[in-house]
Parts: sequence; structure tokens; C-alpha cells
Amino acid sequence: MLATAALLLGLVASPVLARKQHDDKPKQTSEYPNSTRTAPKLDLTKKQDQEHLQKGYDALNKGDTATASTELQTLLDSSKSKYAKAMALRGLAVAKYNTQDYKGAIGLLQQALDNGVLPNDDYFAVLYMLAVAQQADEQYQASLDTLTKWRAEGKKETAESYAIEGNDLYRLEKFPEAIAAVKKAKSLSDKPEPQWDQILMASYAASGQDDQLVQIAQDNLAAHPDDPKAIETAIQALQQAQKYPEAIKVMEDARARGLLGSEADYVLLASLYYNQALSTEEPKPLANKAIAVIKEGMSKQIVQPTAQNYVLLGKADYVAGNIPAATQAFQKALPLATDGEPALQIANIELTNSHYAKAKTMVNQAISKGVKHMGSAYLVLAECERGLNNKTGRIAALKKAAQDPDTADHAKEMLKELGASGK
Repeated sequence: MLATAALLLGLVASPVLARKQHDDKPKQTSEYPNSTRTAPKLDLTKKQDQEHLQKGYDALNKGDTATASTELQTLLDSSKSKYAKAMALRGLAVAKYNTQDYKGAIGLLQQALDNGVLPNDDYFAVLYMLAVAQQADEQYQASLDTLTKWRAEGKKETAESYAIEGNDLYRLEKFPEAIAAVKKAKSLSDKPEPQWDQILMASYAASGQDDQLVQIAQDNLAAHPDDPKAIETAIQALQQAQKYPEAIKVMEDARARGLLGSEADYVLLASLYYNQALSTEEPKPLANKAIAVIKEGMSKQIVQPTAQNYVLLGKADYVAGNIPAATQAFQKALPLATDGEPALQIANIELTNSHYAKAKTMVNQAISKGVKHMGSAYLVLAECERGLNNKTGRIAALKKAAQDPDTADHAKEMLKELGASGK
């Protein structure tokens, strides 16, 4: 099953720094008319400074970072205008951000703010950029503090700012607050960004609100039924809520419409059928569906003949009651496996058939290669030794099983019945 962390894909900082950063046309109205900050007077008088500034930002907006950095650094080194220097710092910060040098961007943005000569629109734009850069640098509390300052002094609310706030709060594990922030963002926008719902769903998942998680994922899927990402997200949400039949339904619908095409998709659907089979009184029909999915994927050369896939096929065959087919699948997995899981499965089958010597050989092979649950493997070995009337070997195996927390109680009880110590 996929972990909750899968819902975090796409949670990235807003690309606000990548937008056009400078416009030489005078603005008629301020973007922050209710700001509490008193705007300083500008000191940009030299035409040469204006030209360097314009060339730098033009290059920046075209993606020519090298030219932009040269023009703006020249301005920063030579100009006597505090405004020109502050705007050069701002542009250089964007260049740093675009190359993922977030710490460099943060330092330059802070210098631009400390300069003290930026007009209100530029000042608050830089302050907002700082919050974004801090989030990208994983400085979530600092980003949140900067955003709070931007909103308090600028007296402005935007959908995007609340989405950034929600991301910060999510990263700080303040899930109820994150949910509230993203809901606020969505209420302020006619076209919410898809990643906002990702933050919202991740917050619901992390706070155990599975019903809310499923609802928003299903709503998103209903709105975008052919979007692979919406399908994937809905499946992840349903798995998180342990609504496996519903997850299967979504996957089968996507499969019928030709939207289920990767190996991971096929393996996941087969796994869902297999796990459902284990939890029902009549497991055979669901196990057969798991088998059919894997075989279809293999016949289309989508599902690769790996040890892991053969083990899944073998398990499904076993649950469906087709022991020869299960054995064959596990045998195919043996030479491909890097661990002892296939050997352990074969050992269990041989043990069920009272082939104790064969089972012992296979379980020893499994133990030597390593398995996920070593205690369980030693319990199988103990049963093999019991069938071979080897009490000493049985006790030795049980003592090993007693060292595994998952099997310790059962192993110690059996050792007690044999009159042996668990140590």
C-alpha cells in the first residue's frame, strides 16, 4: 500500500519569483493602497542606471540569467542610487532563486529590504518573495513570519498567500491551521491551483480525517475524470482511508478506459485484489482477479518478470487454491530474488504437504538470504524440525524466533511446553 507521503507530491513553493519582475511603465494606482508603511522618496535620477536596470530585468524575464546578473551586478557595484541598488539586489535574488540557490536569494532579498528606499509596491513584492524563498529553503517558520508581516503591513489578502501559508503550516505539522489556510485560499480564487488540494489532502491524511480526504479526492476526480493525476490521487486517498473496494472500483474504471497503463498500476490493482481476498470468507474469486491482472500485465509486457511480481502471483495462486501454479511462480522468482522471500513461500508449501526435509532446505535458504520477518522463518524451521523429530534443532529454531518481538511470545510459549528456556 502506498504511504501517506505519496500525497505530498507536488507540494512546492509558489513560482512567484519566476514571474515578470519589473515594468518600466508608471503605475497609476498602488497595489497596497491601505499599507501602514510610509513610502520613501526615490533617488533614481541617472539615465544610465535606468538603462542597466531595464536591460537586467529584460534579460531576466527572457531567462538569460548570465546577462541579467552581469547588468545588475554592474549597477550594484557602480550606482550611487539606493533605489537602483535595491532593485538590482531584487533581480539578482530572482536569478539565484531560479538556479535553486535559495539561501543566496534570501540574503539578497533581505539586503534589498534593509536598503529602505523601495517604494511600497516593490517593498511588499520583495517581502513576499522572501517568504517564498524561505519556504523553498525549508525555513517554514521564517516563511510564515515573513508572510504574516507582509499581510499585516501591506493590508492585503490574496489566495496565493494563504496557499503558501497553508504549505508552511503543513510542514510545521499544524494541520488544522493548514486546512483553514488552504480553505481560505480556495474561497478567494475562482481557479484554485491543483497543488492547493494536495496540501489540503495531505493535511487531512496527517490529521486522520480520512473521510474529508476521500471526499476532496473524489470531487477532484469527478471534475477531472480523465486526468491521470486525479485518478492517482483518488486511489491514494482511498487506500489511506482503507477503502480498498472503492479504490479497486476507481482503478477498474480507469483500466476499462485505457487509463491504467504502467507496471505500478497493474501491480497495485493486483495487490488490492489480493489483500481483499485475504479479508473475505470466499477469497478465491478475488484472488483469481489478482491473478488475471498480473497475467494481463505480463502478456502485454507491462508487468515485468521480476521476483517481486512472481511472488505476488504465487501468493494469489495459493489463496485461489492452485498450489501447483503457486509453486511454479515461486520457483520462477527464486533465481531473480535478492532475498529469501520466494524460498520461504516454497518452504511453507512443502511444510503444508508434510515434505519436512524439502521444507527445511528451503527455509534455511530463505534465512541465509534474509527475509522481512526472520522470526516467522524460524517458526517454519521449528515446524520442519518437529516433523523430522529433531527436538534439539526445534528448540534452537524456537530460541531464534524468541529473539524477534513479533514472534517472541509464541516461541517462548512453545519452548515452555518443551521444557526449554527462551534464552
